[in-house]
Amino acid sequence: MTIHRENPFLEPPGERDPVRRLRGRLGGQVTLWTSGASDDRAGLTVSSLMVAAGEPGRVLGLIDPDSDLMDTLASTDLAVVSLLHYRHHNLADVFAGTVPAPGGQFRQLREGVDWLETSWGPLLSDVTTWVGVRLETVVETGWSNLVTATIEKAEIGDDGEPLVHRRGRYQHAR
Repeated sequence: MTIHRENPFLEPPGERDPVRRLRGRLGGQVTLWTSGASDDRAGLTVSSLMVAAGEPGRVLGLIDPDSDLMDTLASTDLAVVSLLHYRHHNLADVFAGTVPAPGGQFRQLREGVDWLETSWGPLLSDVTTWVGVRLETVVETGWSNLVTATIEKAEIGDDGEPLVHRRGRYQHAR
């Protein structure tokens, strides 16, 4: 329950960043990027990404340059990019760093769900669609790094209920 009808931290209409507002209106499928192995692994929730068809195909994502994921990805050159379902919205918040993660991000799982080790990094055991990627380039773009990675393996499964992020909120996509 809240005592506010609107977001009390929202900038007044004339002071809102139009680029940020545009990005919020685009929306997108929420993904989890993971890299590393064992105790030296990192992950980040990412919804600013696109896929480029070709031989090989590529994933392009905007990654926080100060994130642990960026450090781990730079040292391993490998990552798993998983498409999340609505049931993963709490985990998406954990890897976005917006909620506490006692014991670490990789310990915040529902019963019956685990991490599988792949050649590209940790994979959430209940995702149905994921790709294993190899880092190709990193270009500083705005306040982010534009990461281009080549797709080495692609597993495409049932869509289920995709987790979508639009205008600052998670939504069901059916």
